Amino acid sequence: MDTILALTGLGVGVLSGFFGIGGGTVLIPILLVLGYKMNEAVGISIVQMVFSSIYGSYLNYRKGSLLFGEGLFVGFGGFIGGYLSGYFTLFVSDIILKYIFIFFVIFALYRLFADSKKAEQESKVVSKWTLFGIGVAIGIFAISIGVGGALILIPLLSGFLHYPLKKAVSAGLFFVMFSSVSGLLGRLLYGQIDMSSGIIVGLASLGGVYIGIWFKDTIHTDKLRYLSIVMYSMILLVMLYKL
Repeated sequence: MDTILALTGLGVGVLSGFFGIGGGTVLIPILLVLGYKMNEAVGISIVQMVFSSIYGSYLNYRKGSLLFGEGLFVGFGGFIGGYLSGYFTLFVSDIILKYIFIFFVIFALYRLFADSKKAEQESKVVSKWTLFGIGVAIGIFAISIGVGGALILIPLLSGFLHYPLKKAVSAGLFFVMFSSVSGLLGRLLYGQIDMSSGIIVGLASLGGVYIGIWFKDTIHTDKLRYLSIVMYSMILLVMLYKL
Protein backbone atom coordinates (compact mmCIF):
# COMPACT_ATOMS: atom_id res chain seq x y z
CA MET A 1 0.00 0.00 0.00
CA ASP A 2 2.90 2.40 0.74
CA THR A 3 4.15 2.06 -2.85
CA ILE A 4 0.67 2.79 -4.21
CA LEU A 5 0.40 5.84 -1.95
CA ALA A 6 3.82 7.12 -3.09
CA LEU A 7 2.99 6.73 -6.79
CA THR A 8 -0.35 8.41 -6.16
CA GLY A 9 1.43 11.29 -4.43
CA LEU A 10 3.81 11.74 -7.38
CA GLY A 11 0.94 11.92 -9.85
CA VAL A 12 -1.14 14.21 -7.66
CA GLY A 13 1.89 16.48 -7.26
CA VAL A 14 2.13 16.94 -11.03
CA LEU A 15 -1.54 17.94 -11.19
CA SER A 16 -1.14 20.19 -8.16
CA GLY A 17 1.69 22.17 -9.70
CA PHE A 18 0.10 22.30 -13.15
CA PHE A 19 -3.45 23.27 -12.17
CA GLY A 20 -2.63 25.21 -8.98
CA ILE A 21 -4.83 22.97 -6.84
CA GLY A 22 -3.84 21.49 -3.51
CA GLY A 23 -4.29 18.01 -4.91
CA GLY A 24 -7.21 16.91 -2.78
CA THR A 25 -9.54 17.30 -5.73
CA VAL A 26 -7.82 14.35 -7.36
CA LEU A 27 -6.43 12.55 -4.31
CA ILE A 28 -9.70 12.08 -2.44
CA PRO A 29 -11.51 10.13 -5.19
CA ILE A 30 -8.41 7.90 -5.55
CA LEU A 31 -8.25 7.25 -1.80
CA LEU A 32 -11.96 6.42 -1.76
CA VAL A 33 -11.39 3.88 -4.52
CA LEU A 34 -8.51 2.41 -2.46
CA GLY A 35 -10.93 1.82 0.41
CA TYR A 36 -10.38 4.79 2.72
CA LYS A 37 -13.37 6.43 4.38
CA MET A 38 -14.17 10.03 3.43
CA ASN A 39 -12.87 11.52 6.69
CA GLU A 40 -9.65 9.47 6.44
CA ALA A 41 -9.15 10.57 2.84
CA VAL A 42 -9.69 14.21 3.80
CA GLY A 43 -7.04 14.00 6.52
CA ILE A 44 -4.43 12.43 4.22
CA SER A 45 -5.25 15.00 1.56
CA ILE A 46 -4.65 17.90 3.96
CA VAL A 47 -1.17 16.62 4.83
CA GLN A 48 -0.31 16.26 1.13
CA MET A 49 -1.55 19.78 0.43
CA VAL A 50 0.79 21.24 3.05
CA PHE A 51 3.77 19.70 1.25
CA SER A 52 2.72 20.57 -2.30
CA SER A 53 1.45 24.11 -1.63
CA ILE A 54 4.50 25.34 0.28
CA TYR A 55 6.97 23.93 -2.24
CA GLY A 56 4.84 24.93 -5.23
CA SER A 57 4.38 28.51 -4.00
CA TYR A 58 8.14 28.78 -3.50
CA LEU A 59 8.75 27.64 -7.08
CA ASN A 60 6.11 30.00 -8.49
CA TYR A 61 7.62 32.92 -6.56
CA ARG A 62 11.07 32.14 -7.93
CA LYS A 63 9.67 32.08 -11.47
CA GLY A 64 7.88 35.43 -10.96
CA SER A 65 4.34 34.11 -11.47
CA LEU A 66 3.30 34.60 -7.83
CA LEU A 67 2.62 38.14 -6.62
CA PHE A 68 1.81 38.47 -2.92
CA GLY A 69 -0.20 41.69 -2.45
CA GLU A 70 -3.92 40.95 -2.20
CA GLY A 71 -3.22 37.23 -2.03
CA LEU A 72 -2.10 37.64 1.57
CA PHE A 73 -5.55 38.82 2.64
CA VAL A 74 -7.27 35.89 0.92
CA GLY A 75 -4.62 33.62 2.42
CA PHE A 76 -5.07 34.82 5.98
CA GLY A 77 -8.82 34.42 5.58
CA GLY A 78 -8.23 30.90 4.35
CA PHE A 79 -6.02 30.22 7.37
CA ILE A 80 -8.83 31.14 9.77
CA GLY A 81 -11.44 29.28 7.72
CA GLY A 82 -9.23 26.22 7.46
CA TYR A 83 -8.79 26.10 11.23
CA LEU A 84 -12.54 26.41 11.82
CA SER A 85 -13.16 23.51 9.44
CA GLY A 86 -11.85 21.05 12.03
CA TYR A 87 -14.79 22.01 14.23
CA PHE A 88 -17.22 22.06 11.31
CA THR A 89 -16.52 18.46 10.25
CA LEU A 90 -17.41 17.12 13.69
CA PHE A 91 -21.08 17.75 12.89
CA VAL A 92 -21.23 16.88 9.18
CA SER A 93 -21.69 13.35 7.82
CA ASP A 94 -19.62 11.72 5.09
CA ILE A 95 -22.46 11.86 2.57
CA ILE A 96 -22.95 15.61 3.08
CA LEU A 97 -19.21 16.18 2.56
CA LYS A 98 -19.40 14.26 -0.71
CA TYR A 99 -22.29 16.39 -1.97
CA ILE A 100 -20.44 19.60 -1.04
CA PHE A 101 -17.41 18.30 -2.93
CA ILE A 102 -19.51 17.61 -6.04
CA PHE A 103 -21.10 21.07 -5.86
CA PHE A 104 -17.66 22.72 -5.83
CA VAL A 105 -16.55 20.72 -8.88
CA ILE A 106 -19.70 21.67 -10.81
CA PHE A 107 -19.21 25.33 -9.92
CA ALA A 108 -15.59 25.24 -11.12
CA LEU A 109 -16.65 23.69 -14.42
CA TYR A 110 -19.31 26.33 -14.91
CA ARG A 111 -16.86 29.19 -14.34
CA LEU A 112 -14.26 27.66 -16.68
CA PHE A 113 -16.87 27.33 -19.43
CA ALA A 114 -18.49 30.73 -18.90
CA ASP A 115 -16.96 34.02 -19.98
CA SER A 116 -13.51 32.55 -20.59
CA LYS A 117 -12.33 35.72 -22.40
CA LYS A 118 -12.78 37.80 -19.25
CA ALA A 119 -9.54 36.40 -17.91
CA GLU A 120 -7.72 38.57 -20.43
CA GLN A 121 -9.43 41.81 -19.33
CA GLU A 122 -8.13 44.20 -16.71
CA SER A 123 -8.41 42.84 -13.16
CA LYS A 124 -11.20 44.27 -10.99
CA VAL A 125 -10.36 46.14 -7.80
CA VAL A 126 -11.78 44.41 -4.70
CA SER A 127 -11.44 45.59 -1.09
CA LYS A 128 -8.94 43.71 1.03
CA TRP A 129 -11.60 42.87 3.63
CA THR A 130 -13.84 41.42 0.96
CA LEU A 131 -10.96 39.20 -0.12
CA PHE A 132 -10.40 38.25 3.52
CA GLY A 133 -14.07 37.25 3.90
CA ILE A 134 -13.91 35.22 0.69
CA GLY A 135 -10.84 33.45 2.09
CA VAL A 136 -12.60 32.57 5.36
CA ALA A 137 -15.66 31.14 3.60
CA ILE A 138 -13.63 29.12 1.11
CA GLY A 139 -11.30 27.88 3.86
CA ILE A 140 -14.15 26.52 6.00
CA PHE A 141 -15.89 24.57 3.27
CA ALA A 142 -12.88 23.58 1.18
CA ILE A 143 -10.78 22.11 3.99
CA SER A 144 -13.90 20.34 5.32
CA ILE A 145 -13.98 18.29 2.10
CA GLY A 146 -10.21 17.86 1.85
CA VAL A 147 -9.39 20.36 -0.90
CA GLY A 148 -7.28 23.47 -0.43
CA GLY A 149 -9.75 25.95 -1.88
CA ALA A 150 -8.05 26.61 -5.21
CA LEU A 151 -10.80 24.54 -6.83
CA ILE A 152 -13.22 27.36 -6.09
CA LEU A 153 -10.79 30.32 -5.85
CA ILE A 154 -9.21 29.99 -9.32
CA PRO A 155 -12.58 30.18 -11.18
CA LEU A 156 -13.51 33.17 -8.99
CA LEU A 157 -10.26 35.02 -9.72
CA SER A 158 -10.32 34.19 -13.43
CA GLY A 159 -14.06 34.39 -14.15
CA PHE A 160 -15.19 37.22 -11.85
CA LEU A 161 -12.09 39.30 -11.10
CA HIS A 162 -10.48 38.84 -14.55
CA TYR A 163 -7.14 37.53 -13.32
CA PRO A 164 -5.01 35.95 -16.09
CA LEU A 165 -5.47 32.21 -15.69
CA LYS A 166 -1.81 31.38 -15.02
CA LYS A 167 -1.58 34.02 -12.29
CA ALA A 168 -4.87 32.76 -10.83
CA VAL A 169 -3.37 29.26 -10.74
CA SER A 170 -0.31 30.52 -8.83
CA ALA A 171 -2.53 32.47 -6.44
CA GLY A 172 -4.68 29.39 -5.92
CA LEU A 173 -1.74 27.27 -4.81
CA PHE A 174 -0.57 30.11 -2.54
CA PHE A 175 -4.01 30.16 -0.91
CA VAL A 176 -3.82 26.41 -0.38
CA MET A 177 -0.64 26.94 1.67
CA PHE A 178 -2.55 28.99 4.24
CA SER A 179 -5.74 26.93 4.33
CA SER A 180 -4.01 23.53 4.44
CA VAL A 181 -1.56 24.43 7.23
CA SER A 182 -4.44 25.80 9.27
CA GLY A 183 -6.60 22.80 8.44
CA LEU A 184 -3.79 20.49 9.54
CA LEU A 185 -3.55 22.24 12.90
CA GLY A 186 -7.31 22.03 13.35
CA ARG A 187 -7.44 18.34 12.44
CA LEU A 188 -4.51 17.47 14.72
CA LEU A 189 -6.35 19.15 17.58
CA TYR A 190 -9.27 16.78 17.08
CA GLY A 191 -7.14 13.73 16.17
CA GLN A 192 -8.61 13.27 12.70
CA ILE A 193 -5.54 12.60 10.54
CA ASP A 194 -3.65 9.47 9.42
CA MET A 195 -0.23 11.17 9.51
CA SER A 196 1.85 8.22 8.30
CA SER A 197 -0.09 7.81 5.06
CA GLY A 198 -0.27 11.59 4.60
CA ILE A 199 3.50 12.02 4.90
CA ILE A 200 4.15 9.25 2.34
CA VAL A 201 1.83 10.92 -0.16
CA GLY A 202 3.12 14.41 0.67
CA LEU A 203 6.81 13.65 0.27
CA ALA A 204 6.22 11.82 -3.00
CA SER A 205 4.22 14.77 -4.33
CA LEU A 206 7.17 17.20 -4.18
CA GLY A 207 8.84 15.85 -7.32
CA GLY A 208 5.51 15.94 -9.12
CA VAL A 209 4.93 19.57 -8.15
CA TYR A 210 8.22 20.60 -9.76
CA ILE A 211 7.28 18.83 -13.01
CA GLY A 212 3.74 20.24 -12.99
CA ILE A 213 4.86 23.86 -12.58
CA TRP A 214 7.37 23.45 -15.39
CA PHE A 215 4.59 22.24 -17.70
CA LYS A 216 2.26 25.06 -16.62
CA ASP A 217 4.83 27.73 -17.48
CA THR A 218 5.42 26.31 -20.97
CA ILE A 219 1.84 25.64 -22.11
CA HIS A 220 -0.55 28.17 -23.73
CA THR A 221 -3.30 29.57 -21.47
CA ASP A 222 -6.15 28.25 -23.65
CA LYS A 223 -4.75 24.72 -23.46
CA LEU A 224 -4.46 25.08 -19.69
CA ARG A 225 -8.14 26.04 -19.51
CA TYR A 226 -9.25 23.12 -21.71
CA LEU A 227 -7.19 20.65 -19.71
CA SER A 228 -8.68 22.04 -16.49
CA ILE A 229 -12.17 21.39 -17.84
CA VAL A 230 -11.18 17.81 -18.71
CA MET A 231 -9.71 17.22 -15.25
CA TYR A 232 -12.72 18.59 -13.38
CA SER A 233 -15.10 16.59 -15.59
CA MET A 234 -13.25 13.35 -14.79
CA ILE A 235 -13.29 14.13 -11.06
CA LEU A 236 -17.03 14.80 -11.22
CA LEU A 237 -17.69 11.45 -12.93
CA VAL A 238 -15.63 9.56 -10.33
CA MET A 239 -17.46 11.20 -7.43
CA LEU A 240 -20.87 10.58 -8.96
CA TYR A 241 -19.88 6.94 -9.45
CA LYS A 242 -18.84 6.68 -5.79
CA LEU A 243 -22.26 7.96 -4.73
